[in-house]
Amino acid sequence: MRWIRYTSAGATSYGILEGDKVLEVRGTPFTGTEKTGRSHKLAEVKIELPVVPPTFYAVGFNYTDHIMKVAKRTGVEPSIPTQPDVGYRANNGLIAHGEDVIIPKDATDSIQYEGELVAVIGKKAKHLSEADALSCVLGWTIGNDVSERSWQKSDRTLWRAKNTDTFNPMGPWIETEVDLDKLETRVRVNGAESLCFRTNAMLFGVERYIATITKYITLYPGDVLWMGTDGASPNLKHGDVVEIEITGIGTLRNPFVRAGA
Repeated sequence: MRWIRYTSAGATSYGILEGDKVLEVRGTPFTGTEKTGRSHKLAEVKIELPVVPPTFYAVGFNYTDHIMKVAKRTGVEPSIPTQPDVGYRANNGLIAHGEDVIIPKDATDSIQYEGELVAVIGKKAKHLSEADALSCVLGWTIGNDVSERSWQKSDRTLWRAKNTDTFNPMGPWIETEVDLDKLETRVRVNGAESLCFRTNAMLFGVERYIATITKYITLYPGDVLWMGTDGASPNLKHGDVVEIEITGIGTLRNPFVRAGA
């Protein structure tokens, strides 16, 4: 099932996406829904963020190739993590499928994408084992963790390098039926493929992260967990369009626009 959050005639709500048709529902997938019997054409609605999360969790350095390429770029020895570590992002950075990523006027040319699988939490969870971890997941969507690499290197935290307004596109919807081992992530810039990797080839999988988080922190419905990226990105410029496709989930597409250009 695909849950889509959309706006039609000035009202924002959830629906069930079937092909090119959105079936209208009352309620949310987190609290329960019922069909209204009405529907909309997908092309005639605005796709919104699939969820506005209570807490926005983000995983870093979860793919070996990404770690090696970052180390080479920054001139340091690669360090492979020995345990799952979790960070956070700010909701102000979130934008929906199709919306513009705004590159600040004073940003350098080191603007890069990070195509990521996103787990959307469906119910309250604490002290889950790895075996039971996925029981709290409603479904899956796609994220683009945009990064300004010079700020990431110079600042003491990621406060602007990864949290600037519009730097976290997410969507286009939530897919509930996913086989993690069969997923493949492909990234295209202006229609040309620039990266392809097995989505589940992570150092620590979703199950390990959820078990680790819930040992200390309660997860709540609507929380999201971004699972990191592999490979490396070219520098992006004004006018570029980035598409991140994950098998069976969909494609997240966003133009990049430099402020004042």
